Amino acid sequence: MDTNILLESGTNELELLEFIVGQNSYGINIAKVSEIMIDREVTPMPNSPEEIEGVFIPRDKLISVLDLHKVLKAENPQKGKNIIIVCQFNKMNVAFHVTAVCGIQRISWNDINEPPAVTGNSDSTAAGMATGVAKINGKIIIILDFEKIVSNLNRSTGLDTTGIDRISRPEQIITDKRIIVADDSQFLNKMIVTTLGNMGCHNVVSFQNGSDAWDYINTFRGKSSEEKPITDFIGCIISDIEMPKMDGHHLTKLVKSDEELKRIPVILFSSLIDEQMKRKGESVGADAQFSKPQIKDLIEALILLLRDED
Repeated sequence: MDTNILLESGTNELELLEFIVGQNSYGINIAKVSEIMIDREVTPMPNSPEEIEGVFIPRDKLISVLDLHKVLKAENPQKGKNIIIVCQFNKMNVAFHVTAVCGIQRISWNDINEPPAVTGNSDSTAAGMATGVAKINGKIIIILDFEKIVSNLNRSTGLDTTGIDRISRPEQIITDKRIIVADDSQFLNKMIVTTLGNMGCHNVVSFQNGSDAWDYINTFRGKSSEEKPITDFIGCIISDIEMPKMDGHHLTKLVKSDEELKRIPVILFSSLIDEQMKRKGESVGADAQFSKPQIKDLIEALILLLRDED
């Protein structure tokens, strides 16, 4: 499947692959999708969680297959027929067994709303699996938090904090500045904020979409002067790329296109960072870009950027 679909950077649009699990429609950013396979034989793995269907080896690469029917507590109406979406994010390869694939939808992030706080589903596994909800052609499409789905089954796939304890921390630089975090995954958002707090960044303000982060940033417009630059108020913005209402590329473009705000460093921290995405990030003015889950690189870059401001 050709997923090399180029969108102009910073337009706040995405290509969404629509698929069915049970009777409901779901979506995933096409940038995460490597290919779609049908009727692939999957080998079960002993002592694995029931949601992990097994593994298969396309082109000498071992890939785990997660059954989204079991993850989402949905019946599979096409038992015996495997439709597998192979994905790559967070520097890992993983596949998802779904009922059917419908096609690709091009939409604006502004048309994707945050999921409601109350969904009526109290199941600890299935609750909180959505990062956004969109209505396309009269149909509700739920954007799933694939990072959380994978992490729930394998905690080692959360943020990789290896080496954090060996970072030299100039506390006087990082404690007094606001660090803005924008990430739509509640799970990863909280982990990033906690990690920053443990590193001495105690003035962290977090949001679950780029639009709310942009509104907050705008409250500081007009406060900068020759004596107090804007970076005295906001030390850095750390943003995911995929987010409802406004994505990270568009948020970066807005900040870097503004004469007063453009001095604020912007770091993109996303599961989607590859060479193509790096070029997009550079085109909108990102100061640094790192792939989840390696947060050590992000922290080191943050310290350097904040030191350069002083």
